[in-house]
Amino acid sequence: MFISRGARVALRIFTGLTLLVLYFPLAYVARLSIATSRGFSWPPSGFTTTAWSDTWNSESARDALGHSLTIALAASVVALVLGSLAASALTRFSFFGRNTVNLMIVLPIALPGIVTGIAFNSGFEQLGVSLSTFTLVVAHATFCIVIVFNNMSARMRQLPASLEEASADLGADQLQTFIYVRLPLLMTSLLAGGLLAFALSFDEIIVTTFTADSGYQTLPIWIFQNMFRDKSVPLVNVMATFVVVVMMLPVYLAQRLTEWASGSRS
Repeated sequence: MFISRGARVALRIFTGLTLLVLYFPLAYVARLSIATSRGFSWPPSGFTTTAWSDTWNSESARDALGHSLTIALAASVVALVLGSLAASALTRFSFFGRNTVNLMIVLPIALPGIVTGIAFNSGFEQLGVSLSTFTLVVAHATFCIVIVFNNMSARMRQLPASLEEASADLGADQLQTFIYVRLPLLMTSLLAGGLLAFALSFDEIIVTTFTADSGYQTLPIWIFQNMFRDKSVPLVNVMATFVVVVMMLPVYLAQRLTEWASGSRS
């Protein structure tokens, strides 16, 4: 397909502007986290790491970070187990209502977060379940399952049924076939799905707002509640920068794992 020189230049300019709009605010917040000026003033002045040390010494910030890590890890583990089982059932077996079940599994990721949050809040209230860490893990796992399910389903569809038949012919039972044949082939997709699920849960705020106890703060909630307090703005900039850096790692690793798995199959 031939593209004129003018079109290429215009495309590059448009791409550059798009990247600037997306990433300049992130870079600006990162710069503010080491600036001597307070607030969101422009241009930032000076360099200091005082805000980073203040954030490290902030008990509320550390607690919020710990809560987010706990919820994200727990939700990811639940999503890995249930998402993998659901993917295995829906890709290996044909039964009445399979498409409906598939739709119900992936639907939570498509629903607005506020709808999901209100639904969970109402459901827990009707069941008499008090909002707690448990309710947060359940709510987060619901949409994290979708990430693992999609990754595992795509990989399982590429595995030929002859692998299990060959394993059975060699005398292996179903458990041995899973451990020594299927699991190694699924490991990259499993890890990528878990990393993406962790990233999705770690920075979730809307569903968390409706399913967390009033005194329980995750990191996104802590950032939101402190960003309008003048004394806490430097700490918010630090934590926002930290979240961006932390989220880049699992997303990057998940992408590399997916590319490696695709390359190994080609």
